[in-house]
Amino acid sequence: MGLTAEVNSLPEEDHRLETTRARFLNLIKRHEELTERLSRDSDKVIFERLQKEFEAARASSQEILLRNDEWNDGLLATVREQVHMEVDRKALSGDARMQIESQLGDKYSYRAGHKLICCLEGARIGIQYETYFAGEPCELYHCVLESKSFLEKMVVSENTIPFFLPIKEAETDLLSTNAMRFIDHVGELLQAYVDRREQVRLIKELYQDKVSELYYSLPYHMVEFLIEETLCKITVSLRYADLVSVLPTRVSVVAWPRKTASADTASPKRKSLPVRLTSAEEAFRNTSLPEAFAETVLNLPQALEPESPE
Repeated sequence: MGLTAEVNSLPEEDHRLETTRARFLNLIKRHEELTERLSRDSDKVIFERLQKEFEAARASSQEILLRNDEWNDGLLATVREQVHMEVDRKALSGDARMQIESQLGDKYSYRAGHKLICCLEGARIGIQYETYFAGEPCELYHCVLESKSFLEKMVVSENTIPFFLPIKEAETDLLSTNAMRFIDHVGELLQAYVDRREQVRLIKELYQDKVSELYYSLPYHMVEFLIEETLCKITVSLRYADLVSVLPTRVSVVAWPRKTASADTASPKRKSLPVRLTSAEEAFRNTSLPEAFAETVLNLPQALEPESPE
């Protein structure tokens, strides 16, 4: 915002400042793309190995669909007990092994919403997260928990969760005190990230002729872009309260009338003054990004009308 205001107040430096701004934004975008690609490539081997483990665990177990109240701390304790008993079974032989096998019974995996909880080899609990956007499936993510014994706290041994999501912080804050809450929170982080990312992807796809200077952070919790319209340029800045939010909480939408505007749309004295689009800000706070985008463009003439001369 500040840079745009400076450009308007110093017309003789317009070209130089706009060129610098474009280069800076392009540098940030290239850095983010490189960082994300390097992370994705390094995680590919882990993903493929874990996916095979989960498929094998599902194939050797009976899947149980849990209702909301059935996904609880008691069930998680049962799963922990099962994986440790399985390790003990493999370490024994003869009658002792048969006794544990009789206690174990059939193997189970559990589906709670978009999470699949499996018993993996080596006293490990695997959680596979399914993500969606607009009802369509997106990526799968994995998180593996393990502990040295049933009485010791669990830790995250490996995962395929994007590195820029705060899994370590969640592990420190939640896993030792409320493992079920940790598992649910990771699912919320992943789904919100995918939702924000896909909203940005959709406006790029639908409105590629209108969107420029698009910038976003890796978790998509900060998004800025420029809308190119005949009457004006519109700068949109979105900030999300936290990484589980799918709608922004801090929104700024400002229209910058073009200097070539005709006399019937803005007077020479006022045509370069910015206009805050409060109705558009409300739309971005309460609806998805593509819907708010369309509403902003549709209502632009009325939104600019109060700034027109009487």
